[in-house]
Amino acid sequence: MKLPAFAYHRAESLGEAVEVLATHGGDARVLAGGQSLLPIMALRMSNPGLLVDITAAKDLQGHVFRGRDGLVASAAVTTRRLETDPETRRRHPLVSACLSRVGHAEIRNRGTVCGAVAHADPAAEAPALLLALDGAVRVASAARRRKIAAEDFFLGPYLTALDEGELVAGVEIPLLSGTAGWSIREIARRSGDFALVGVISIVDADTANRCTDARIAVFGVAGTPKRAVAVEKALLGQVLDDEVCTEAAQHAFDDIDIVGDLHGSATYRRRVGIRVVARSLAEAHARTAVRSGE
Repeated sequence: MKLPAFAYHRAESLGEAVEVLATHGGDARVLAGGQSLLPIMALRMSNPGLLVDITAAKDLQGHVFRGRDGLVASAAVTTRRLETDPETRRRHPLVSACLSRVGHAEIRNRGTVCGAVAHADPAAEAPALLLALDGAVRVASAARRRKIAAEDFFLGPYLTALDEGELVAGVEIPLLSGTAGWSIREIARRSGDFALVGVISIVDADTANRCTDARIAVFGVAGTPKRAVAVEKALLGQVLDDEVCTEAAQHAFDDIDIVGDLHGSATYRRRVGIRVVARSLAEAHARTAVRSGE
């Protein structure tokens, strides 16, 4: 299917990009990797009059580890570049593991993490990763710069808290503690497909193996990624073992309105999702035990 007609502007900097967006208003869209935007344009789900290409913007190319902000990735950094970066693999292996599950390598070579966040597909890994880690989105426009917490950024399917003229300039992905364990698991129809059910689990424990922190984000089951708050509450203060993890997983969707579709009913997603959460918690706990030397 052919793309609709559009004008094109190649921005050389973030400042230039937001100025063009301010001039053209809602008729302009940002083009980074194009792995989400171009398909929906071909399907006529979006018909912008102008694409603002930020891939040549030098001030949007980098990623860096920075103190309390953790890993900061700018808007033009590709998924594959971050996934395979040796420092990211060493200092934040959860990020590498999550990004390795995004589509196929060809898609990751072009697509960007910030583009996936801005697209806000409820079955995508990057939004769930930000939510699980209490991350933040750096937003820029011609008038201001601001930061939006991940929990406030995703409003619905493909809907975010971005205002007209704003773009995602970067994301902040906080680091894990040295003793925390993590896991990402998902069920999909085929390798590279979007998840029917996915979960990112992070747990931490003290020397007595009592849970001191639990953050669980599920995706592919609702209009946005969701924190499984009931599971987190069930784990805190408990001595972690397989039985505790399995029992806590039963509450994974207590406060979540699961969406069914032609790929999987709400009943299917709930039943399978509970098992996926239980296995993810067990895997995260195992990594905690290894790191603490038990």
